Amino acid sequence: MKQYTKTKDEKSYQLLKLKTDEGINFYTTAKESFPDAKGKRLTLEIYSDKITFYGYLTSFYAYSKTKQIHQSQTIKQRLNSAIASEHKNEDITNIYQALFSAAPLNKGLQTTFSTLGVSHLLAISGFHLGVLSALLFFLFKPIYSYFQNRYFPYRNSKSDIFLAVALSLLVYLNFLDSPPSLLRAFAMLVIGFVLYDRGIKIISMQTLLLTVILLLVLFPKLLFSLGFWLSIAGVFYIFLFLIHFKHLGKLWQFILIPFWVYILMLPFSLVIFGNFSIYHPLSIIWTTLFTLFYPLSIFLHLIGQGDLLDGVLESLMLLAQSQSTIELDDVWLVLHIVLSLISIFKKSFVPLLLFFSLSFLIYAINHVT
Repeated sequence: MKQYTKTKDEKSYQLLKLKTDEGINFYTTAKESFPDAKGKRLTLEIYSDKITFYGYLTSFYAYSKTKQIHQSQTIKQRLNSAIASEHKNEDITNIYQALFSAAPLNKGLQTTFSTLGVSHLLAISGFHLGVLSALLFFLFKPIYSYFQNRYFPYRNSKSDIFLAVALSLLVYLNFLDSPPSLLRAFAMLVIGFVLYDRGIKIISMQTLLLTVILLLVLFPKLLFSLGFWLSIAGVFYIFLFLIHFKHLGKLWQFILIPFWVYILMLPFSLVIFGNFSIYHPLSIIWTTLFTLFYPLSIFLHLIGQGDLLDGVLESLMLLAQSQSTIELDDVWLVLHIVLSLISIFKKSFVPLLLFFSLSFLIYAINHVT
């Protein structure tokens, strides 16, 4: 997944980050002369005597001996090569590879998009799954309707189309090696439809809790995944809004939810990542526009015109040059989480939670100005 040179005690060597077919991440080292193996499959002999159970669930370092570097490309590697052939800028290539094949972003781009508040757009998550499921639904519906009207009018079209969409997304999920945030979104999609199909309320904290418990039971490694918990937090605040402000019209909910989620997720962004710029609040607009950008970029790459939007991304990245680093104690995030949990049961705490989150935004803006 990653490969770079490190120097320690005047001795240089290659540090490799690898991922097994079972989704286990670990680090190992190789000689400085080790060839470029990024994106390639390796056969290794691993010495596991010092690997702890906690390390196995998170990530660990292991001594190893490389047996073979396989030159044949996987489907994902061929996809990344096809993406690279449509772009001249390596950073732009990396962005699209992250969007379409869940390739890891380089450190510079991670900082750039964290500064702009749009890191969630580059890490394939529930947002992307929602766009893809909608595209697949509108693609499958006319095809299914044609055959249903002629051969099986007695079938439930919603269930059948959902099954086709879910199977397509499951194949894509497996192709991407099941990123934690995407796995959460897929699980919620399936659980949500099952509840909806049986007339059970979907928008509830019980649905979210059920999803978390099932995923942790099946995939205990998720307990240590930051992306998974940030994904859960995003859904939590959407549900919190819909529970307490369900009396608002659909249009107002559509307008207010992006602002609500941005403000209440800001403490997580500032405490964990610490990057901020004066353009950070504009991520609300960029997130909305991404709903159009994502399917359009897929279409452009399919017709060989993927570079048409490169200028837009390059202009966006230039905005991150005026950045600041903000250091906040973890205790503020803990307090924010406590207020959030209390707000589930006490609507009177919602204004306090909102004010507390807004204070993070005011502090960050004053810090950069």
